[in-house]
Amino acid sequence: MAITEKDVYHVAKLAKLSFKENEIVGFTEKLSNIIDMVEQLNEVDTTGVPVTTHGYPVVNVFREDIAEQGTDRTELFENVPHGADGFIKVPAMIEGGGDA
Repeated sequence: MAITEKDVYHVAKLAKLSFKENEIVGFTEKLSNIIDMVEQLNEVDTTGVPVTTHGYPVVNVFREDIAEQGTDRTELFENVPHGADGFIKVPAMIEGGGDA
């Protein structure tokens, strides 16, 4: 498939890129080479070759969604320096956000 300079201008416009006139010639040649290489891949006989969807054999990386008992609030607040009404008080992170 031949790529023309008009195609490169069109793709550049879609990608909101701008190139100088002398750059378009180089990109046209490079894109043509890429398209030619991809077309060569279509000629490879892949009959019987399993589909590769991932480079590393990953099988179900999710854990079971099992509810577990959380940390007891009373025990949690034993390690909290400042707390009130069931909330942990932290220093203000935003300038002018008030006191902790």
